[in-house]
Amino acid sequence: MKPNLNLKTLQEEAPRFAEQESTHSEPVLWGVTDGKAIGTYFEHKFQEYLAERYEWARGSSASGLDFPDLGVDIKVTSVNQPQSSCPFESVEQKIYGLGYSLLVFVYEKTDDATTRTGRLNVRHTIFIDKLRTGDYQTTTGILRILQNNGNRDDLVAFMQDRMLPVDEIGASNLADKILEQPPEIGYLTISNAPQWRLKYARVIEKAGTVEGIMRLR
Repeated sequence: MKPNLNLKTLQEEAPRFAEQESTHSEPVLWGVTDGKAIGTYFEHKFQEYLAERYEWARGSSASGLDFPDLGVDIKVTSVNQPQSSCPFESVEQKIYGLGYSLLVFVYEKTDDATTRTGRLNVRHTIFIDKLRTGDYQTTTGILRILQNNGNRDDLVAFMQDRMLPVDEIGASNLADKILEQPPEIGYLTISNAPQWRLKYARVIEKAGTVEGIMRLR
């Protein structure tokens, strides 16, 4: 019987796999520039690596997460432009976080013309706790308002200035929640779009120096 995968073992195995993959030359990746195709290759291979060692509930399109029982999703992105897409659920994700943690692999891809293979050198392996997956400018802006004795009107005005995708009634209700439950500082950059665009430059910079952002490798 294989042991069950838990958060600790996931965090331990991720850098081991990243180190292993960083030395692997893969014919399938030769000449591939599509980030989505590269990410799919990497995620599937990581899950196969884990499946040889552990049992866990597989993600589904319904849950949207790679590890639903652990509340973790995998993101694979290029070091040249470290970002990825994310389903939009509500504007609260920008303030209180996505609702799940992220395991982020940031790679640098090289091609070898002699062997006609591609290689993914994983430069960063980072775990972001769900409480830190909010938008940096939005969360720090809100906390500055609260520290300056801001009220509901100040918060609503801030949300309007930031052009958050919420109407006036929704913003007013959200302001009341913020006054009762201030957010943690998030470290992602999240663009306003029908599908969130997550950017990781600040996470890469802060990993290992901020609580809730672990540099695994």
